[in-house]
Amino acid sequence: MDASLRSFRTFRPCESHQIRSLQYSITGDCILIAAGNAQAKVLDRDGFEILECIKGDQYINDMAKTKGHVGMLNCGCWHPRDKEEFMTCSIDTTVRLWHIENGKQHKAVIKPRSKQGRPTIPTTCIYTADGKLVAAGCQDGSIQMWDHRKNFVNTAMVNRNAHQLGTDMSSLCFSYDGLCLASRGCDDTLKLWDMRKMKSPLHVAGNLENVFPMTDCLFSPDDKLIVTGTSVRRGEGVGQLLFFDRDTFSVVTEMDVAENASVVRCVWHPKLNQIMVGTADGNAKVYYDPDLSHRGAKLCVVKTKLKRAQIQFLADDPIITPHALPMFKEERLKSTKKIKEKARADPIKSHRPDMPFHGAGAGGRLGSSGGTLASYISKKYALQRPIESSLDPREAIIRHAKEAEENPMWTTAYHKTQPKAVFQQIEEDKEGEEEPLPPWKKKKL
Repeated sequence: MDASLRSFRTFRPCESHQIRSLQYSITGDCILIAAGNAQAKVLDRDGFEILECIKGDQYINDMAKTKGHVGMLNCGCWHPRDKEEFMTCSIDTTVRLWHIENGKQHKAVIKPRSKQGRPTIPTTCIYTADGKLVAAGCQDGSIQMWDHRKNFVNTAMVNRNAHQLGTDMSSLCFSYDGLCLASRGCDDTLKLWDMRKMKSPLHVAGNLENVFPMTDCLFSPDDKLIVTGTSVRRGEGVGQLLFFDRDTFSVVTEMDVAENASVVRCVWHPKLNQIMVGTADGNAKVYYDPDLSHRGAKLCVVKTKLKRAQIQFLADDPIITPHALPMFKEERLKSTKKIKEKARADPIKSHRPDMPFHGAGAGGRLGSSGGTLASYISKKYALQRPIESSLDPREAIIRHAKEAEENPMWTTAYHKTQPKAVFQQIEEDKEGEEEPLPPWKKKKL
């Protein structure tokens, strides 16, 4: 990619469904796509499909008995340690774990429950940094966690009143040290939780408008800042990216990202040290520091945009001179048919091949006769010395035999090495002697 930031390939992996989640694997060789349909897809880096999860049976009430999701996906994420495992959650009230080698059936299924014991819809899901816990934010405002090393029946930790009841929880994010959890909800709040005490939040930031159920929150690579985006109504403000201090939860920096557009997705890469932001107006922006960032967008900025070779030509417009003398006037052809007929008659414009040449050669061209060696010899020697009609052809050829033997013209190169012809000599029959008969003609006694 060069400074123009053009993609090398564009494709539509899930037809017309909205893409809800998009994430690279830990090795960077696979991409997990969770869209508005019930089947998650895994693609390679070139955009070719590796795996498509199976769709479950929507007529079965017990979601644990189906092999896949039956409703729209809400979120998807990769395991932080195992490159072949990923997790998805759906509106069918289940969280499913998958293995990349087996897309025909889920690896495990989790069914979140509300306080009354009824199924609740998980809107977001995530692994801890070590992969030992699985967390899901549900539509009833609860945050539920399960131990990945055990059966996903009972929760390891749960908070039923994490966010407002009936609102979507847009994002969950664990800190890199594994001690804190940040949650972003559609109740316009951002909360920070201590993993050792999940009953009440450590800090709460309110009045952060959020109208998208996919708005992200994340930790900085050094775990000192918490980042989230804000939403705006159409034509009412500027979408911002807010940076909160982890200890005091005060706003450190406010960054204006898009005019009259909400900030929905954001990623802070720990190795590249760059922030990528996706806005509601369909744009993606990358923020980097020339000194602290590494590779990534810096490689694209350095590369100059390739310039295409421009074809320059001069238009041959007609010059109209109505009062010119007749000898200087050019004929104006209004019909394209007449223009083609005139160009066809011109041998240069029509690229007509040379016509056959008759007679003697001229202008560097050979005539139709004499163009070959045989025609040249016959013309120079045979036609100049015509054979007399009264002479026998055999005698006409034999009379030159002695001259050809003494002064050969065509076999001079073989004169010294030419073998001498040796013919069989026929002896004359002796008179009075009869020739003996062959055996088969002799009479039998």
